[in-house]
Amino acid sequence: MPAITIKDVRVILTQPTGQRLVVVKIITSEPGLYGLGCSTFTQRFHAVHAAIEHHLKPFLIGRDVQRIEDIWQQAMVNGYWRNGPVLNNAISGIDMALWDIKGKLANMPVYQLLGGKCREAASVYVHADGRDAAEVVENAQRFIEQGYRFIRVQMGGYGGKHARDLRPEGALEGAYYDPRAYVRNMLNMIEAVRVALGDEIELLHDIHERLQPIDAIGFAKALEQFKLFFLEDALAPEDIDWFERLRAQCTTPLAMGELFVNSLEWRTLIERRLIDFIRMHISAIGGVTPARNAAIMAQIYGIRTAWHGPADVSPVGHAANLHLDLWSPNFGIQEWCRFPELVYEMFPGCPEVRSGYMYPNDKPGFGVDIDEALAAKYPCTDEVEQWTQTRLPDGTPARP
Repeated sequence: MPAITIKDVRVILTQPTGQRLVVVKIITSEPGLYGLGCSTFTQRFHAVHAAIEHHLKPFLIGRDVQRIEDIWQQAMVNGYWRNGPVLNNAISGIDMALWDIKGKLANMPVYQLLGGKCREAASVYVHADGRDAAEVVENAQRFIEQGYRFIRVQMGGYGGKHARDLRPEGALEGAYYDPRAYVRNMLNMIEAVRVALGDEIELLHDIHERLQPIDAIGFAKALEQFKLFFLEDALAPEDIDWFERLRAQCTTPLAMGELFVNSLEWRTLIERRLIDFIRMHISAIGGVTPARNAAIMAQIYGIRTAWHGPADVSPVGHAANLHLDLWSPNFGIQEWCRFPELVYEMFPGCPEVRSGYMYPNDKPGFGVDIDEALAAKYPCTDEVEQWTQTRLPDGTPARP
């Protein structure tokens, strides 16, 4: 029987909500057989589109769709220089689409190809924000009424960026925040939430790498009393050497990896047991193939998964997260962004959440399709990101 090959690679750009989504569609030589993958890098979607259209597509045409590992390895080094979010996201769309195709050929969900279920559904956490502690509590209670048991609590956005205006004369515009005020305000907020909700609800919080390492350590120590499920991105990828000191100073569980693009970044933390959860953005590391390997490595060291799952992951990407969650023996928790009804209409088969659990639909592959005509009605818009133009009170540029 002749091999089924890649006949065409299409990139679908759409923006049904505020986030620009990049979906890859691989069309095969077998009539009617195609696969979908997520390449979403919402802030640089044009660059990912160009990488696929002009570099990966010519490389892929005519290749055997069954050879996922071979294609991933060759695609990663075909341009000689490798890694980085643009290339990794481009490769991810191809990788996921090939896993989707393999599942359809086998007439199995992808989680079966990975080794089968370890659980029937994946526990998820959602985000409760607010202008003050009372509003955070109110929003969290609404989620609890809907059956959610894991809630990430923030106040005033990442870094509590609505800080007092202390900038000097002539300072540039930007998203200003005060790290010292953030620490004080978040400790008070988390205490208020814990008192209001009790100990049965699991709380999470995201520093979003907004603090200097020494301040992050002090903050993590102060949070011990509130028994968080985990503290997310306490340090920037450039500061991972500080995790050894952070781990030595406190017992607050740590999750890390949202900005990782290279296996050396998570390998060191896993091998030294310096974190408790890995939470990479799966498309930013290159797709299901490297995520599977990272999960297996983490399992050996007793570290759990908590894949990144914001609104700038397409429904195809969320389905990939879910299939890994169902299979991974070391699954921890899954972030969930709560898509509006339009997204479910645009992406039939998008994972559903009921009473705090995300369920698959058990269709072959990832089980998600796309209504291309509807997607075309919501084209991506160009804009300069404002929230990433972060500054300290004196106007100094800071990490977003």
